[in-house]
This record gives sequence, structure tokens and C-alpha cells, in this order.
Amino acid sequence: MPLTDTKPSPPNSKQGWLLFHENHDLALCLLLVLLTLLVYSPVARNQFVNFDDDRYITGNTHVKAGLSWTTVTWAFLSTEQANWHPLTWLSHALDDQLFGMNPAGHHYVNLLWHACNVVLLFLLLQWATGFTWRSLMVAALLAVHPMNVESVAWAAERKSLISTCFFFLAIMAYGWYVRKPSIRRYALLALLFALGLMAKPMVITLPFVLLALDYWPLARMNLFGSAEDRSGGLRFSVPVQPLGRLVLEKLPLLVFSFASAVITVVAQKRGGAVRGDYSLAVMLENAVLSYVRYLRKAIWPSHLAVFYPYGSLPGAWVVAASATFLLLLTAIVLLSRRHRHLAVGWFWYLGVLVPVIGLVQIGDAGMADRYAYIPFIGLFVIVVWSVSDWAARRAISAKYLALAAVLIVAAFSAGTRIQIGYWRDSVALWTHTIEVTGPNFVAQDNLGAALLAQGRSDDAIPHFRAAIEINPQDPIGQLNVGLYEHQHGKIKEAIARYLFVVRKTPDPDLQASALGNLASAYRMLGDYAHARASYEAALRLAPDNTFDLVGLGLVEQKTGDASQAANYFHRLVELQPTDVGYLLLARSLELSGRLDQSHAASQLARQISPDLDNAQRTASQLLAQ
Repeated sequence: MPLTDTKPSPPNSKQGWLLFHENHDLALCLLLVLLTLLVYSPVARNQFVNFDDDRYITGNTHVKAGLSWTTVTWAFLSTEQANWHPLTWLSHALDDQLFGMNPAGHHYVNLLWHACNVVLLFLLLQWATGFTWRSLMVAALLAVHPMNVESVAWAAERKSLISTCFFFLAIMAYGWYVRKPSIRRYALLALLFALGLMAKPMVITLPFVLLALDYWPLARMNLFGSAEDRSGGLRFSVPVQPLGRLVLEKLPLLVFSFASAVITVVAQKRGGAVRGDYSLAVMLENAVLSYVRYLRKAIWPSHLAVFYPYGSLPGAWVVAASATFLLLLTAIVLLSRRHRHLAVGWFWYLGVLVPVIGLVQIGDAGMADRYAYIPFIGLFVIVVWSVSDWAARRAISAKYLALAAVLIVAAFSAGTRIQIGYWRDSVALWTHTIEVTGPNFVAQDNLGAALLAQGRSDDAIPHFRAAIEINPQDPIGQLNVGLYEHQHGKIKEAIARYLFVVRKTPDPDLQASALGNLASAYRMLGDYAHARASYEAALRLAPDNTFDLVGLGLVEQKTGDASQAANYFHRLVELQPTDVGYLLLARSLELSGRLDQSHAASQLARQISPDLDNAQRTASQLLAQ
């Protein structure tokens, strides 16, 4: 994979903007696809994990319904999961229609999106600069860098892959536009940008990226006078434009960016994702440190994890040293005017990370591997172009560079294969996260939940207690410890924890769960007034929760309102027609004097029950509580 192709391949006027310029380009694209599929092949054996996969795929009733007009309408109107990303929802719904809940299909589609992005990046760079081998190396780094495992191996992170695909296509459309500006070509650019935003709003920075590309490699901008080198490997010639005109040209796209930003902020506030736990000063310090940490992980991708907590920040001198380091690098690239790729690569890295660098606190994470998927491309360009130029000046043989490139790709590929293994299931994922991040209450909560899902409650509870020890305000840990105490007869202790969760969490799902458990605890104590109020509050948040409908029906029956109990049990069997549900309905109808309807409900229970005796025992036990 030699990098010293210092003479750009000549433009071919007979080829289109997305077609192959040379016969061997197709072979190189196939090589990139083969590399990507081979390195990521273990991902097809991985399971879904309990971090958003349930909310996006396995537990999302809209997605599980498959593609339909109802699903399409919901996807475009929903801000579920604190985001507006209809293309992401539709992609998951299509997967469900094709593969059901088989994780292999969902994971492999992610892999195909990633392979597509790798090829698009190669074609984009090769077309724009004419440097085939350099472009190939940058694309290979995108394919195999271990930091990108999270974006590919995490089924719910499909949104990063789809948005990146449209991000690259939009840049290609821009290149098509600048060669011969027209409304039709600009409209295509705007459409592709809009589609990217409809998958994930992180591509909001595209207008600024395009302005940087005007500087290099498109060379439409000349900020420092005619003496500055404008070659940069450009395959074709486009006229230089005044800076003001280039900015004006991006204004329609900036309108899209602004609209997406407003929608995203509204959706995240509505979903409770926007947090105010940290001051602006702390978030600025975390942003500075994150920029440096991402740089370190780009060079040496170790201790990668699905969740990096904010934790305690180091001393002020570390933050100051990090800020000085970033400013020094910025000054160097600005002074290196003859090497435009330095400035473009560096500001690509800094700028594309801005929406996710933590200046607005979203959740509890200080940084995330998935955020590096597009920004690292700027760093890859800096390294590959700089090394290639350095080797060309010293007449270093291409075979030595090719050997170094192969070794780097092989090393990153090995790291990626190892990292994919940590995503094989939830227990492996969170065990590894705890090992590499230290105190991490989110990881402890999720490991506990994974163990609970395996029926290992005694193994799970120490992790929930550890989460509370790390963060006493943690609602998930408090809820699960409360449930454990509830199940072991410590009802008053459980009630205190449930009330804490109701007061503290902004998450409506957690609130509904805590209220349902609180109502159950009150019902066990015979406090039917508080039980009724808690069940009703839970059902306002989650109207289709069958456990709460059963509980409220039992409360009404215990307090003598069998008719109202029958109403709740009737809703229950409409949502989930089970033998136990029909038996509960039959009993409430009998007590309210509707004997014919009671008999009909009993008959339905007999018809659908695989074990009527067991169903009757279960119903009797519930009614006796």
C-alpha cells in the first residue's frame, strides 16, 4: 500500500463524478470491502446488548411491527430516545421485517453500511485529490481502526453509519456542484445533507466541512495570496471564489443545520437527555481533555469502552497543559500554509467533534468512541499525506512505506478483532468496561441488569449496590436494590428507594417502573389508597403496562369496586389475552353481578389455556394477596 503517489492520476473527462477513473479502482474497492468484512466477521456471532438495543430494536413495538405506513408515520413524528432520526427508525424496522430478532442479520447490515462508507471515502478522496494509494490508506484506517468498533458492533448505533454514508455522498455532490454550479446539483447536495440529518444530527457540521474543503483539496479559496501553493493533488481546476461568496453559498445548508439543532435540543429536553449536573467550567475542562484523549486513542487505541464516565477531573495544570498543546498544534497547522491538508485535517477533527464534545451535557458520558467515526478521518488525512510528502522529499522507496502501512493496518485489525469480542453479549461488554474505566456506576448498573436477565439476581445485586456507592443519586441502582429488598420482604426499605427514584429521575420509563413497584409494595402492606394512586400514576406514564393493570384491578376488587376492577381486567385481556387474565376478569364480572359475561370470560380462559389448573391456581393466589 505505497503512499508516495506524488503525481495525481490525470482527470478523465469521460468519467462521472462517482465512477471509477481507472480500471484498478474497482479492484481496490473490492479489496477494501474484503478487508472490512474479514476483520469484522465475528460481529455476526454477537448478541444484542442491554444498552439501547432494547429501546431501538428488541423492545420497541414500533420497530418490531416492521415497515408499514403506521411505522413510517411514527418514525417521522417521533422524538423517542431523545432524538429525531426517522431514517434510523425505518432502517431498524426494515431489519426486523427481514431478520426478526435474529441479531446476526442486524449486525451484518451494520457491517455492510460500514463497508459502504469505507469505499465511499476512498472514492471521494481519490476523485478529489488524485492520490490513489494515499486515499486507499485513509479508507483502510477508517475500516479497521479499533475506535470504530462501537459504531459497527453496536446494533443500535446504526444511526452513525447511515448519517456518515449520506455525509460522504453530500460531499461528493458538492464536488459535482463546484465543477459546474447549478440549482439542480445544489438541490442534490441539500437533499443528501437532509437525509444525513434524518439519520443522526451529528453531521450538522457539513457546511463548515465544505468550507474547509474549499481551501483543500478543491482550492476554491485563497486566503493568503497567490504565493501559496494550491496544487494539493487536485484532479481538476475550479475558479477561486471570494470568501464572502463561499460563505453565502453555504447559507441554505446552514438553515438545515439550524433547524436540525433546534429539533435535536427540543427532542433531548423532552426525553430528559439534557442534564445540568456540571457547571460550564467543568464541561469546558472536560471538552479540552477529551480532545487530547481522542488524539491519544487515535494513535494508541487501548482501554476502549462503551461508556466513559465524567469522573473527577485532574488538576488545573493538566487542563492548562492540554489546552496549550491543542493551541500549539493549531498554530503549527496555521503556519504551514504550503501544506493545506494540515489545516483542513486538523479543523475537520476539531470542528466535527464540536456537537458531541460535551459543551452541552447529554447524559453522564464524558466522551464516546462512536463520536470519533467521522472526526478521525481528518487525523488520518494529516498522517497519511504528511508521511507521504516526507517520504517523497527523501526519495524513500515505496516498498518500505507499503510494508509500514500493511503492519499498521494489521495491528489495528488485530485490535479491532479483540474489541469486537467484548461486544459478544452484555455481560462481556460491561465487565470489560468496568475493568478499563474504574468507578463507573452506569457500567455497574448495566452489568447488574445483564445478570438479572440471566436469572442471577444474587450475582447482580452487588453491582447495583456498587453503582449506588459510586453515585448515591443513581436511580437505576436504587430501583433495582429496592426491587431486591421488596422480593426479600423488606417492604418499607423498598418503598423508600422507590420514592427516591420517583423524585429524582427525569426518565418517564424509570418513573413508571418505580411507581408500579411502589404500588405493589403498598398493596402488600394493605395500604390500598396509596397503592391505587401509585398504579394510576404509573399507568398515566405507561398506559399499556399489563402488570400495573393487574395490580390496579386487584386493588379495586379488594376495596369492593368489582365493576371498576372488571374494566381494568378487560383492558388487560385486550392488550394481552391470557388464561389468567380472563379468569381474573371472570371473577370480577361475577362479583359485579354480570354472570353471563363472567361465564363467557371463563370459557375463553378454557379455550386458550394450555394448563387450566395452573392458571386457576395463579389467579387464586393473585386474588388472595
